Amino acid sequence: MKIGIISDTHGLLRPEVIKALEGADAILHGGDIDRRSVLEELLKIAPVYAVRGNADKDWAGDIPYVLDFELFGMKVCMAHKKKDLPLDLSSFDLAVYGHSHKYEAAEKDGTLFINPGSCGPRRFGQPITMAVLTLEKGKMEVTRIDIPHAQKKEEDLSGRDLKRDIVRIMKEIEKGRNVEETAERLSLDRDFTDRIFRLYLTHPGVTSDQIMTKLGL
Repeated sequence: MKIGIISDTHGLLRPEVIKALEGADAILHGGDIDRRSVLEELLKIAPVYAVRGNADKDWAGDIPYVLDFELFGMKVCMAHKKKDLPLDLSSFDLAVYGHSHKYEAAEKDGTLFINPGSCGPRRFGQPITMAVLTLEKGKMEVTRIDIPHAQKKEEDLSGRDLKRDIVRIMKEIEKGRNVEETAERLSLDRDFTDRIFRLYLTHPGVTSDQIMTKLGL
């Protein structure tokens, strides 16, 4: 059995992630999904088990913060933050969490703990990672998958001058315009505009440079 384990997509489902998930029998998502369309795309590949992250807002009201279930004979427990997992996990074979954007895989008292890291927007220079767990004859084996980050030269990025676009979006927000109006007025990609809106509105006082850093640009 092949089980894809991902987390912290933050609205971005990379083609490399979809390719790595091909042939999966199930997909586990550790939260901070950002939008239901991500789950809809994943469901085209395999059944999805997901928990709600701190960045998943009203749309995710039907997604649990902690989830435990049996999968292919394994007992699994999931939570977005490691601290929200039950204190006693001795009865579980697998514990999955996310939030930190840092890959971790370790076994403790017979339980395999996996944080697949983040395979969404790159932040703070961290690697883009996910995990694939294979289950054969009751034996679990986990493989870390690193997704290359396209290193772009400053000149290439400024072909559109992203920092200037971010500043312009911030000004449109201050004028009370919504995502659709802003994207149309500035001839910008709607998803890119939406991501700037979310960062600006959820991080009061954030600067354009800080937004660039959060987006890994």
